[in-house]
Amino acid sequence: MSIRTARVAQLIKQQISESLMRDIETEGFGLMTVTDVMVTPDLRIAKVYVSHYHSGKTDEEILAFLEENSKEIRMAVGKSVRLKFTPELRFFIDQTLDRVERLEELIRKIHEDENSR
Repeated sequence: MSIRTARVAQLIKQQISESLMRDIETEGFGLMTVTDVMVTPDLRIAKVYVSHYHSGKTDEEILAFLEENSKEIRMAVGKSVRLKFTPELRFFIDQTLDRVERLEELIRKIHEDENSR
């Protein structure tokens, strides 16, 4: 990733986070966090990774909510990040926290097995 695409990705991440806090009603969706944004080299597509906590919603419901509000989010990005083209936003659920919890659980079981021997 070039320096320019990294900077653009960081700006987009910041703007989407602010938009989710200020402009879009996220009540009932718990804590949603934009964890990462990856931008294609031509700056036409931005992959937005989101995690959610204590939402009580499935990943599919969160993605549907974000897709439903993607036009508003994209407009907010277009207003604040000056580019020739506003990137198309594609949303994905960040599974990193789930993987970390699973690894911690496996490590805990290994230690319990060792202690029981």
